[in-house]
Amino acid sequence: MMSKTLKDLAPGEKARIKAVSGNGSVRRRIIEMGLVPGVELTMERYAPLGDPVEVSNPGFFLSLRKEEADTIVLEENAEEEQ
Repeated sequence: MMSKTLKDLAPGEKARIKAVSGNGSVRRRIIEMGLVPGVELTMERYAPLGDPVEVSNPGFFLSLRKEEADTIVLEENAEEEQ
């Protein structure tokens, strides 16, 4: 079964980060921006052509390319816990 990633969220949907996959500088940059396991994010919107995506967490908004969003693995059933 495939894990759900950040790019799979619909606008307005919330989820908690389970892991940041990938390697090298992209993974390091994502972690340095504060996107670490346990952080809850809300998908705000997709750009008109679908790339980039904008997510929010209380205190900040962040735009990511779709390929970057695809490296952020989300917890299963995180929406139901709220």
